[in-house]
Amino acid sequence: MKALVYGGPGKKSWKDVPDPTIEAPRDAIIRVDAVTICGTDLHILGGDVPAVQPGRVLGHEAVGTVVSVGDGVTNLAVGDRVLASCISACGVCRYCREGSYGQCLGGGGWVLGHTVDGVQAEYARIPFADLSTYRLPATVSDEAAVLLADILPTSYEVGVLNGRVRPGDTVVVVGTGPIGLAAILTAKLFSPAQVVAVDRAQSRLDAAKQFGADVTVLADADPLAAVREVTGGLGADVVIEAVGTPAAFELCTTLVRPGGHVANVGVHGKPVTLHLEDLWIRNVTITTGLVDTRSTAKLLDMLVAGQLDTGHLVTHRFPLDEILAAYDVFARPAETGALKVVLSR
Repeated sequence: MKALVYGGPGKKSWKDVPDPTIEAPRDAIIRVDAVTICGTDLHILGGDVPAVQPGRVLGHEAVGTVVSVGDGVTNLAVGDRVLASCISACGVCRYCREGSYGQCLGGGGWVLGHTVDGVQAEYARIPFADLSTYRLPATVSDEAAVLLADILPTSYEVGVLNGRVRPGDTVVVVGTGPIGLAAILTAKLFSPAQVVAVDRAQSRLDAAKQFGADVTVLADADPLAAVREVTGGLGADVVIEAVGTPAAFELCTTLVRPGGHVANVGVHGKPVTLHLEDLWIRNVTITTGLVDTRSTAKLLDMLVAGQLDTGHLVTHRFPLDEILAAYDVFARPAETGALKVVLSR
């Protein structure tokens, strides 16, 4: 089969690799029908995730059709159409029993495209398939479903829920790429008084308006002045970091009000200065996190019910075998206007 293979920082290739096989009783093999590219994949290619070794098949977001299952799989059958979650879960370790699937001690967590081969391929092995896939209703398209593999649960859990967004809050989202836009979309479920979007690209701020941002601010302007203006000088109740750079994180800590919350979602590849000398006296709470995907089933229900409109997130579509061109488009959002790029068989 063909797969997108990591060759070290800055190197990737679409090439022939062996077909995946059942390696453990709880595995399933899927034919990949739709897949997308994540900002984390760009971080891997930038050398920010050293656990990913050359030769690894990348990708952790897919919709597929089950073609074989291990003897220990009880909830799936050949022919089932499924969402493959970015997080795998053994279901029995201490963290899985607490719903913290991202910290699984039994061989799960974020493994696809990280420590085991991923889903940017014609076929993929899904560990712990009963707990790591979701059967899809016919009414949900592959394109809509694949957005539930990572960006929607990540933004919702690590940004909105960890940030404790409440009705009437002022929420600032720093970085309006796909994760930031999903954070705006899911924050609106909690009826904030206003959502402020900050980004370096006007095209992404325009997209943020489509997703419900009330105020947009270019990062090179004066985000602090803009936030103070709309909050009577207080600052934001919740600030969501959706970039993964030191500058973005430090900006977030200046925008939050005393007693407020900074929820870091971005993947950081470099150290960040934490100004505790300023933050401790302001009672600021800072959270970080890897998604657990415990919300995926609920988000799927909301998608089916029409409560989540994800249509604007997908801006580019490619055949699966044009994944190198798709990466090029996705990596240059300021030039291409790319948000999510979906590749289909």
